[in-house]
Amino acid sequence: MKKILFACLFTALPTLLTAQQPVNDNNTPLHLMRPGYRIAYGIPKVEEVKQTIDRVLAYIDRETPASIVDRSSGAEVTRLSDINERTQLKQGGFRLTSYEWGVTYSGVLAAYDVTGDVAYRDYVVKRHRLLADIFPYFQKLHQQRKSFDGNIRRVIDPHALDDAGAVCASMIKTLSIDPSLALRPLIDNYASYIVNKEYRLADGTFARLRPQKNTVWLDDMFMGIPPVAYYGRLTGDAKYYDEAARQVLQFASRMFVPEKKLFRHGWVEEMQPHPAFFWGRANGWAILTLCEVLDVLPENHPQRQPILDLLKQHAEGLAALQHHDGFWHQLLDRNDTYLETSATAIYTCCLAHGINKGWLDAKAYGPAVLLGWHAVQSAVNEQGQVEGVCVGTGMGFEPSFYAYRPVNVMAAHGYGPVIWAGAEVIRLLKQQHPKMNDSAVQFYDQEVNTRQAIFNYDGNVRY
Repeated sequence: MKKILFACLFTALPTLLTAQQPVNDNNTPLHLMRPGYRIAYGIPKVEEVKQTIDRVLAYIDRETPASIVDRSSGAEVTRLSDINERTQLKQGGFRLTSYEWGVTYSGVLAAYDVTGDVAYRDYVVKRHRLLADIFPYFQKLHQQRKSFDGNIRRVIDPHALDDAGAVCASMIKTLSIDPSLALRPLIDNYASYIVNKEYRLADGTFARLRPQKNTVWLDDMFMGIPPVAYYGRLTGDAKYYDEAARQVLQFASRMFVPEKKLFRHGWVEEMQPHPAFFWGRANGWAILTLCEVLDVLPENHPQRQPILDLLKQHAEGLAALQHHDGFWHQLLDRNDTYLETSATAIYTCCLAHGINKGWLDAKAYGPAVLLGWHAVQSAVNEQGQVEGVCVGTGMGFEPSFYAYRPVNVMAAHGYGPVIWAGAEVIRLLKQQHPKMNDSAVQFYDQEVNTRQAIFNYDGNVRY
């Protein structure tokens, strides 16, 4: 106790001396002066991280009702046998069947896995159960060529990877938590579209016909590849692992720029040269894809090591571009573009996940993760909304298109990544040994006691 009191007095010395004599190097430990951090710095507590993602979960729970209603009257449809072409999902702020919500389901499941809080499990199970329950009824309407709610139609009759991939992967994960859910017909339907119907280049790489013919979108790494890998785990058929690995490496051959250690957003087959715009969230989809595939790809798969090497290169490229306030820029290598939350949350999640899985060095990347988390946390307001998120974005080949994309709290892309990042940070804090040492965050191989008084961003002393 005497040592603690002495340390507190010692660190308060600069304030005391200011009133009596000029501060100099002889009478004041200048290295202990409080830094002017604009966003929190240091090691967060697990309970603080949990409180933040709890607030986000409470908000999205209010904004995503899990029920169906009559489009004309607004009355809730309580009997499945009453479903007809006027029946639709009750509308809230976000869509239950969008790819953004597929990401959200996966993030929420990750939070359940690390915290054991059943509120996270129940959020996903409730909504997936609703989709499973109504699926056969709307499938029948589709077979009858009836017109019905577009948010349900993308489940019954997907027409893009956006419709299918992220939700499919989340449903496969949900089955491992609650095998009683009748999700397999929905999963098989999604997988059939991805594997058999999605447009491809001549070598089989997922592609689109917009904005130019034979365009490869970095977004489609995430929309298409993880569900194929997870389908391999679900079915036990190795051909899906092979296809997922092949897609990753074919995307990388076109999109990864080795000298930057980043992915370009778009690649057009007939375009020469291939412009490279390193959009933040798209690079997030790429590194999240690598994490997801490595999570399920067998350890002895011949393409596992090249994919792991790609993850390590990408992590290095991303970490080098982190802003000193913890965020990343909308265009990663252009620091005159704004700081964007969804990309920051995805990188924080993936770097933490890489450490947690033993793929990345905690000493090298752990401090960047905690700096990123403080930035993410600062973007969550009191209502649980996520601020600073770029709205849905197409593809451009000049910087203005990306630099001036709007941000909005109703951009659904931020909610899953924030919860997912919080989950991985909680796991990191439970598994690793971060400490403050000489005012900096350091990660150690085991629990250590630095025994040094350190200022937090708010001026309090931490030991």
